[in-house]
Amino acid sequence: MSGADMNRESWLAKASNVLDIEIDALKAQRDALDDSFADAIEAILAIDGKLVVLGMGKSGIIAKKIAATFASTGTPAFFVHAAEAQHGDLGMITGSDIVLALSHSGETTEVSGLLPEIKRRGARVIAITGNRSSTLAQHADIVLHIPVIKEACSLNLAPTASTTATLALGDALAVVLLNHRGYKEEDFARVHPAGSLGRKLLRVSDVMHKGKALPLVDHQASLRNAIMEMSSHRLGITGVIENGKLAGCLSDGDLRRILESGHMELDAPVHSLMHRNPMTIAANMLASEALRIMEEHKIMVLFILDEQEKLDGIIHMHDILQGGV
Repeated sequence: MSGADMNRESWLAKASNVLDIEIDALKAQRDALDDSFADAIEAILAIDGKLVVLGMGKSGIIAKKIAATFASTGTPAFFVHAAEAQHGDLGMITGSDIVLALSHSGETTEVSGLLPEIKRRGARVIAITGNRSSTLAQHADIVLHIPVIKEACSLNLAPTASTTATLALGDALAVVLLNHRGYKEEDFARVHPAGSLGRKLLRVSDVMHKGKALPLVDHQASLRNAIMEMSSHRLGITGVIENGKLAGCLSDGDLRRILESGHMELDAPVHSLMHRNPMTIAANMLASEALRIMEEHKIMVLFILDEQEKLDGIIHMHDILQGGV
């Protein structure tokens, strides 16, 4: 075996060992879950303010990610860098907030130095630390323990397994809160409007035309009036209403067929020329589902009916595509 091959095998073995150590840390974290976790959930659910996630160094990086996860899953939260808090950012924290403070040693100067003022402001403190006897733990109202003894770093110095366990515990808090609050896909989409996730979860109701933007004529209206209605709304179609309900539609394609037949009478009632039983969809359906129906049936428009089967809106393929679906 060449030296290069031996190096490759050694690299893979060491990488496998790192992952084994981190997997063991996650298993230990799972086994360490106790009433303090439930206490933390209850405390966060009860706050009137926001969840402030505080950290420094590598723990600060993890804290920033945890805050972002909370904020995107229904728990108002933001990150405060412990050093910046020493120079004015402490003013972001109020007595209505809860501070989720991260420090594996529990003795990070920049974090522990903030605790007296945080407590004076009336904010509660939830500590995530590997040391239950630390300054941070002693000043906290609730302590979430990280039972990591061995880091994946061969020197047992660089935060690796401990930061992985901390991040996973933050995820566990956020997801339990998400599930308790009944957070749904549409809630997630509202805080991700510009991302691919938001576009994927876009609803028909988000892009449909309704009210005055909805092209409509009565079934007794003339073909001339129907054409004028289509022209003024520029959707290439108009709905036809009879007794308050959708009876049919007239589209650009229908007009072309009428013209080709050579029997176009502008004063003819639109109900004698309309396409009956147009395709419909509910407003709460995903826009991606509306697009699938349009592509499958080779149409450009769907009408939206409410729970009482009354016309609520109209959606055009261009609206969906412009939404980035």
